[in-house]
Amino acid sequence: MKKIILTVFAATSLLLYSTPSFALFSVSVGVPVGATFTTPNTYSDGSKDATDGISGYFLGVQLPIALGLGMDSHTTKVKDSLFKVKTTMYNLYYQLPVPVVSLILGLGTGSSNFDCANTGNSDAVVACKDYYEKGTVTQWYTSIGIPLIPLFDIHLSYRSITNKKVTDKESKTDKNDLSSTITGLGLAFNF
Repeated sequence: MKKIILTVFAATSLLLYSTPSFALFSVSVGVPVGATFTTPNTYSDGSKDATDGISGYFLGVQLPIALGLGMDSHTTKVKDSLFKVKTTMYNLYYQLPVPVVSLILGLGTGSSNFDCANTGNSDAVVACKDYYEKGTVTQWYTSIGIPLIPLFDIHLSYRSITNKKVTDKESKTDKNDLSSTITGLGLAFNF
């Protein structure tokens, strides 16, 4: 009977200790692994914008009160185009008090604009930088983390970005809808 009680106590202690809600301080880093335009621009020939890869990072710092601050910076390549969509976000998130897993809900805001691929064509670079105004973007996101050992967890995130205001400077009415969804993978270190 003593062995059963000690085993249950040890298992419970380890499980509760690895629960992220007991962390005093947490730092997370992640990378985007996939992106999709939710309402792609459609052209007269019937083609639509599609993504062709994404790069960047997600950073987050969580305080002992389960609130955290974060920053996202990523660049999404538009398929069959010189254009990339460069986005920077600042986030506020909350870790739900769920045992065993780390469940996070967050909101963010920032800016986005077109950026040109480096092709050596100076006219294309000038056109890209000078013909579009930055748009204001917002996002909501969620992340679920599984503790591997008490000090860190691996997490998967999903971001839904609303980005409808990258505007043509000349017409002022031609707004590009670059809304997207992004999945990410990362690690959180708990102190």
